[in-house]
Amino acid sequence: MSTFKKSLVLAAAAAMAVGFSGCTQQAAAVNTAKNSANTVVKAANPSDLGLYPPNARPGECYAKVYIPPKYKVVPEKVLVDEGGVKLKVIPPKYAYKTEKKLVRQPGYKLVCKPPVYKTVTERVLVKPASYKLVTIPAKYKTVTERVLVRPATTEWRRGSGVTTPIAGGGKVTDVNCLVKIPPKYKTITKRVMVSPPQTKKIPIPAQYKTITKRVLVKPAETVKVPIPPKYKTVRVKVMVEPPKTIEIKTPPKYKTVPKKIKVSNAYYTWQRVQCRTVSH
Repeated sequence: MSTFKKSLVLAAAAAMAVGFSGCTQQAAAVNTAKNSANTVVKAANPSDLGLYPPNARPGECYAKVYIPPKYKVVPEKVLVDEGGVKLKVIPPKYAYKTEKKLVRQPGYKLVCKPPVYKTVTERVLVKPASYKLVTIPAKYKTVTERVLVRPATTEWRRGSGVTTPIAGGGKVTDVNCLVKIPPKYKTITKRVMVSPPQTKKIPIPAQYKTITKRVLVKPAETVKVPIPPKYKTVRVKVMVEPPKTIEIKTPPKYKTVPKKIKVSNAYYTWQRVQCRTVSH
């Protein structure tokens, strides 16, 4: 079926979809079907189509449709093994010997002498002098007024129950309908300040206390004590004979396998559809 005929079928189905609760479709004229047949939007990714279809009108539903790619299978001769020279490795030979190994380097050990403290008594400031603010509360009165919460607008809502045939054998991934939403008002009651609050400063004296604390009289000291090096006898694995390689020639190998070739790419498109319900 041609794209023009498919558009005529979609327009006729939209005119018959009367009585559904969600998104009643308006009858599409033949001229509109001709124009829509020439304005098919294709995109490689769903995000490239945008969140909603362009030039949509209130009461219309659109489905985001995935058109899968087309493939065909052809025979192809592929190389399984290139052949050439194959290297066979003869592993090396090892033996064990005994040697003396350093475990710990010579150095110094630090011996600490603890610090010396004494106890002293002193007077410290606990709380500095400040001011206390006494607040005289403000006076209010209650007023009532009507305010606009939300202006009249249109909004895209999710649709479901698509009844329109989808062109190209595609799969419906998303349905959106543009719905009219009336303005919303509410009456609010609020308090209005008649006279502002006032503050008054009251001085507060500083507070002190006597504490006892430990103070450092003599800091800690460290003394260096020499530490001799340490050794141990270990068994070490050494190479006696290095590894060898042998060249083995092998011919190339081929086999015939089926190969899948893409005839046309997959794409996403918007298609006008009919749906039974629309979420509110």
